[in-house]
Amino acid sequence: MALKSSNLLRSHLFYGFLLKWRREKSRVMAKPLKFKGVDEELQKILDANMDEAPARRRAREAFKHIQLGLDHILFKTPLDGLKMKESYEVNSRGLEIFSKSWLPQTSYPKAMVFFCHGYGDTCTFFAEGIARKLASCGYGVFAMDYPGFGLSEGLHGYIHRFDWLVDDVIEQYTKIKENPEFRTLPCYLFGESLGGAVALKMHLKQPNAWSGACLVAPMCKIADDMVPPWILKQILIGVANILPKQKLVPQKDLAEAAFRDIKKRELTPYNVIAYKDKPRLRTAVEMLRTTAEIEQHLEKVSLPILILHGENDIVTDPAVSKALYEKASSSDKNIIIYKDAGHSLLEGEPDDMINRVFSDIISWLDEHSSNTAG
Repeated sequence: MALKSSNLLRSHLFYGFLLKWRREKSRVMAKPLKFKGVDEELQKILDANMDEAPARRRAREAFKHIQLGLDHILFKTPLDGLKMKESYEVNSRGLEIFSKSWLPQTSYPKAMVFFCHGYGDTCTFFAEGIARKLASCGYGVFAMDYPGFGLSEGLHGYIHRFDWLVDDVIEQYTKIKENPEFRTLPCYLFGESLGGAVALKMHLKQPNAWSGACLVAPMCKIADDMVPPWILKQILIGVANILPKQKLVPQKDLAEAAFRDIKKRELTPYNVIAYKDKPRLRTAVEMLRTTAEIEQHLEKVSLPILILHGENDIVTDPAVSKALYEKASSSDKNIIIYKDAGHSLLEGEPDDMINRVFSDIISWLDEHSSNTAG
């Protein structure tokens, strides 16, 4: 009898959820954001459906001159002395992947840094500024957009299997590492938020492949405030098997949750090809599953790591970063918890905090690169 009642409750909740989804689908969509100084033709490009890569590529190409002219500390690093290259390459799954590199122009790189971007990011906006800063300090920086993100092929914001995404990143970065020009250099992973989970999964799949990892607010666990209630989570997991690509997962405003500096928060819409809708069902389930898996294997993390987290982060849980530091088997591990700081340490904090975080990262890379070289 109890089992029958439980099944009836689940069915009632399931159909209630579907009715709510139908109401959401029938609503008139909010008008797209209008940008100051943008003419009608460009606005039309920005208002297009970004589900597929061609629309995202058109939007980025038309808008990039505005993006990189914004008043943000990340975009103020001079381009002098840097050589940059953008490319598209079809991977073994048949997906065209966008990647970019930033190298010092007049000196040999101290080491290679492989960037793994966050869920609400791409490698051509805030990551562009981070890469410029690292390259100006002597590092070769390589970044890619995951399938379904930024300029790479795939349904926008859709992760069918997190392990497939990780394998795509490993494939792309392994090819770069095997380039004779860079083969002897130390290789560091640099992961922000979801990219921290990508970097950790890469290490767990390839325990001896990387010289170290810098993890900025890593997504080892999504903060409880950002996760739906337990019963709704169970429903979402069930519905994900039927409607995996639907945008149904309730979510707080990520920019508001992640960016402490209000003026910087106001710049986030300018990343016009970043995924900003509600998470797709399968994507949300995969992120929850992956963070639970990582949390169970923290002791297997054995490479040199620098963990950076804001004390007041309400997107990813700083307590799990502390647990990673304590449980990791690595003999070379450091953690810095920044008082009063939020989630986006390199993008959404006041300039003095961003400079401090960069200084900590560069110091760690310099120390470890010279040790490795020596």
